Amino acid sequence: MIIDTHCHLDNKQYYEDIHNVISNALSHGVKGFLIPGADFNDLPRAVELAEKYDEVFFAVGIHPYDMDMYNEEMMEKYVNHPKCIAIGECGLDYYRLPEDEEEKLANIKKQKEVFISQIEFAKKVKKPLIVHIRDASNDSRQILMDYNAKEVGGVLHCYNASEHLLPLAEHNFYFGIGGVLTFKNAKKLVEVLPKIPKDKFLIETDAPYLTPHPHRGERNEPYYTVFVSKKISELLQISEEEVEQITTDNAKKLFKEFSSLS
Repeated sequence: MIIDTHCHLDNKQYYEDIHNVISNALSHGVKGFLIPGADFNDLPRAVELAEKYDEVFFAVGIHPYDMDMYNEEMMEKYVNHPKCIAIGECGLDYYRLPEDEEEKLANIKKQKEVFISQIEFAKKVKKPLIVHIRDASNDSRQILMDYNAKEVGGVLHCYNASEHLLPLAEHNFYFGIGGVLTFKNAKKLVEVLPKIPKDKFLIETDAPYLTPHPHRGERNEPYYTVFVSKKISELLQISEEEVEQITTDNAKKLFKEFSSLS
């Protein structure tokens, strides 16, 4: 059994065949799905899918690229839904900052404010975080520690292999491992993977993005977690069954609602 802890099943790329995508995953042993919140426009679709399929859950939150949409009233509207099990994906992304220095500083300041607000919200509602970090490892780690995010814990989505983030394992954070691990240029992640405590990594796809080898260039989907599991098995020299057992147990520890699945 595999749990895909990060898949954007509410994305328009799945509008035509979502039932087939979920059925295909289920038939290959993927028994749980978590749709992260990235912007509020997709939330009604995420809720609809979570209500239709027992195996699908969702999160509410704002991606740093959509930080101007952040609205705590909207968070409150969705967070008490029984299938809402996490806050995010929230975090910091410095990859596309404005070139103008003043605009850049203002953007970083706003990203931090919205990230901190979502950490505080997660603590208030007692739900774990889904954290997006890109080119912002130092600030992200500092904020998660300074604002006592370990109170609720969470997952570093699409873990970017920064050793600087590894100490967060001691702060109740897990590391989401996805299709990037199978890429030929993933040397850094391949080297860092064995340093992640086994009780602190999860499997995810980020579908429809970051499709693993041998399907690169195609639309990603939760079934492709099996290729991530296979690669982890090779690198850690343990069986695929053990990888599935470890990551499923970890997912159920962090997102307790997954415990109802078998």
